[in-house]
Amino acid sequence: MRIARVVTPLTAAVLAVAVAACAPAEDKAEQSGKTASAGECKVADLPLVKKGVLTIGTDSPAYDPWFNDNDPTNGKGFESAVAYAVAEQLGFAKDQVTWVTVPFNNSYKPGPKDFDFDINQISIDADREKAVDFSEGYYSAAQAVIVLKNSPAAKIKDLAELASFKIGAQTGTTSLTAVRDMIKPKSDPLVFQNTNNAKQAMLNGQVDAIVADLPTAFYISSVEIPDSTLLGQFQYDKGAAEQFGLLFEQGNKLLPCVNGAIDALKKDGRLANIEQKWLSDVVSVPTLK
Repeated sequence: MRIARVVTPLTAAVLAVAVAACAPAEDKAEQSGKTASAGECKVADLPLVKKGVLTIGTDSPAYDPWFNDNDPTNGKGFESAVAYAVAEQLGFAKDQVTWVTVPFNNSYKPGPKDFDFDINQISIDADREKAVDFSEGYYSAAQAVIVLKNSPAAKIKDLAELASFKIGAQTGTTSLTAVRDMIKPKSDPLVFQNTNNAKQAMLNGQVDAIVADLPTAFYISSVEIPDSTLLGQFQYDKGAAEQFGLLFEQGNKLLPCVNGAIDALKKDGRLANIEQKWLSDVVSVPTLK
């Protein structure tokens, strides 16, 4: 069982100052954007949490379509497949990869990490980059709105109309920020610890709509709440595509090698093939204005 450490405001401030002192903003920006070649990234020389083993973090439960059967180790689901593709590109065999459980909100807190990188639909965000580093993006995400098919909310045509309804989203996510910044509901959104709680709230009539990233929303609607539908999708951050990145402890020297691996996966089409295999169903969802 993981024991959560209590971080007081004073402790958090001290940690933030310590992290900033170790990684000045200009050095952090240079580190996050740097890409190393395969020749510079021999497994024996990589700075790893555990020598010779690539340790990857993600949350539990691990949901479809990102992971299959709540098992990150099986290589099935988009993010599991991406993680193993990055590992292979770096030179790791599958049995040299191990997984640790990292709650979503804990992943981007400042301080030491017990993983080499975390993969968990984590949006690259300026505020988060004050405490952690991100790889280059491996997926461009949109937000989507889930409603019950027989709900009055199902007749909505644009985001402005949605503001009159009760909306829910998971805490700490870009989805919740998008609700507050773009939809601007008349009543405060309901905030949930995980998507299971959000789904139950919709079934109980506590919310009229749930906002989640598009692939997660598609899975919830098509598999977990059969009487629901996707009202549509929209882009957050002023229309720019939201990017998911692999998350690192700030200043982690492994990051340039992982950037190189992601770059190689993009150039030879492997990343696109993984996306097509696991996320192809989401492309036809209409866009909300």
